[in-house]
Amino acid sequence: MITLREPIEFEWDKGNQNKNWNKHKITQKEAEEVFGDKHNKISKDFFHSKKEDRYLLIGKTTQGRKLFIVFTLRKNKMRVISARDLSKKEYRLLSK
Repeated sequence: MITLREPIEFEWDKGNQNKNWNKHKITQKEAEEVFGDKHNKISKDFFHSKKEDRYLLIGKTTQGRKLFIVFTLRKNKMRVISARDLSKKEYRLLSK
């Protein structure tokens, strides 16, 4: 489990900016909101951390939408790799 420091800054890759909207109808703002959820859960993504450390984040937006986010840290900024709605199995993890 990792802890995020405040304030959180985000960096959005130009090639990745619209990917989450086009695939999952998740805005950048929604993805960023989950980082502020005080009940979110973060863990290291051991399977996909070959070239750089990646992390998994499960949490809620301010509107209560439950999201699963993959991100990395680059120069002390959050870079969201992907964001999507939680699956039923992942939702059970959030409830624990």
